[in-house]
Amino acid sequence: MTVIDFAAFIGRLATSSGDTILPFFRTSLTIDNKHPGRDFDPVTEADRAAEAVMRRLIKGSFPQHGIIGEEFGNEREDADYVWVLDPIDGTKSFIAGFPLWGTLIALMHKGSPVYGMMHQPFIGERFSGDNGSATYKGPSGERRLGVRRCAALKDAVLFTTSPLLMNEADRATFERVQNQARLTRFGGDCYSYCMLAAGQIDLVIETELKPYDIAALIPIITGAGGIVTTWEGGPPQSGGRIIAA
Repeated sequence: MTVIDFAAFIGRLATSSGDTILPFFRTSLTIDNKHPGRDFDPVTEADRAAEAVMRRLIKGSFPQHGIIGEEFGNEREDADYVWVLDPIDGTKSFIAGFPLWGTLIALMHKGSPVYGMMHQPFIGERFSGDNGSATYKGPSGERRLGVRRCAALKDAVLFTTSPLLMNEADRATFERVQNQARLTRFGGDCYSYCMLAAGQIDLVIETELKPYDIAALIPIITGAGGIVTTWEGGPPQSGGRIIAA
């Protein structure tokens, strides 16, 4: 099977998850904290319902594949093909009514992400990539994605979701970069990476990401001509401290 065989199926996953999530958006939601007594890490019925729908579709179509999901854990993660799912990346924006969230769907083959999609059903945008190319589909039509040139850090637009998510040492490192960049903005979650692939911003720097936070975004950015690594320059699909440029 080639990656192309999976593209239509990933579209089905995106449509089904979006149809599940949208009735919950900007409503009075029950919000649980995954880590009571620690930092606020919200999860909603929409997160769980969307991941359950995607898992059901995957198991029905590809029962031999593995699944890694934010809400319901890992199954057959040693399989050749593994799906990595984040039903709502940006739950804090979601519960605040801001549309800066998206569903992340990645397909891994033998440990490497080979296809990824970010779907934002409220706005109706899909960003997808297979490492070789990346595509946008949305209200303004369909087009190829490409990162923009940025010759120096002093010209760069830099994003991170929040420096408050970083430990003290990592925040100090981030601030050294921030002090040299032209413009730094906070927020965005998965949208920041897609705007980098679309040539709107130049740099995303984050820490303590999980595999489901980043796996789907790697083939999009790489397909658009960008690069994603750990801070040390290693492979990014396991998460941790990530830089995209």
